[in-house]
Amino acid sequence: MTRFFNRTTEKERRHKLRKNMTDAENVVWSKLRAKQMCGQKFRRQYSVGVYVLDFYCPALKLAIEIDGGTHFQAGAKISDVSRQEFIARFGIHFLRFTNRQVNKNLEGVLAHIKETVEQMERTEFNPPPPYEAGRRFYL
Repeated sequence: MTRFFNRTTEKERRHKLRKNMTDAENVVWSKLRAKQMCGQKFRRQYSVGVYVLDFYCPALKLAIEIDGGTHFQAGAKISDVSRQEFIARFGIHFLRFTNRQVNKNLEGVLAHIKETVEQMERTEFNPPPPYEAGRRFYL
């Protein structure tokens, strides 16, 4: 599936995003990195197709997005929905938080992430197949 995940064509963009993470992203990353969240490995700036996820746990197929100001501009909601629908076709589940939520209630955000991770570890969730047979994705 390297044709969709962490493609080399997106490598420079992922690197740039890692170097320019927001304060909220840095705080969350400091709590996710090095298997600090329930022993699960998270990656930062992981790409699926042309889209880059803020944080991704491959074992659980869990994406965590920290939405900054650009997500609230005109037309951004439509773009976010389209992006999330494309990524969800690969069986990836989403948690979304805003910069404000992270800055004002970090403990609540981390508790929600932990609760979700623990629930996904406990239950046998059946994510949808990565793609439907005969259906192609165009990027």
